Amino acid sequence: MTKTNTLIEDQEIEWTDLGDGIRRKVMAHNPDMMLTKVDFQSGSIGTLHHHPHTQASYVSKGKFEITISGISKILSAGDVYFVPSGEIHGALCLEAGELIDVFSPMRADFL
Repeated sequence: MTKTNTLIEDQEIEWTDLGDGIRRKVMAHNPDMMLTKVDFQSGSIGTLHHHPHTQASYVSKGKFEITISGISKILSAGDVYFVPSGEIHGALCLEAGELIDVFSPMRADFL
């Protein structure tokens, strides 16, 4: 992303199909931060994983069972979860929805 690319319109960014009912848009990034949208169909699973990035996620639509370090909780639209660096986490989509994920630093593997 260039410095001039600071006002971003959703319809200008294509979805990347991740398979199994999940797709992602990288909305904005610089070396320090990345914001993505992740769309889930009901029943889709964001498998347990970990990464060195700190992650904050906002549930913008739907209902998810979120697991972080073996603790699970059902979160709905308007709720937030925070994943410290290196923590094992995942998501089960209970009702079709969308997560807004912010990573610090950015996820180069998403580009």
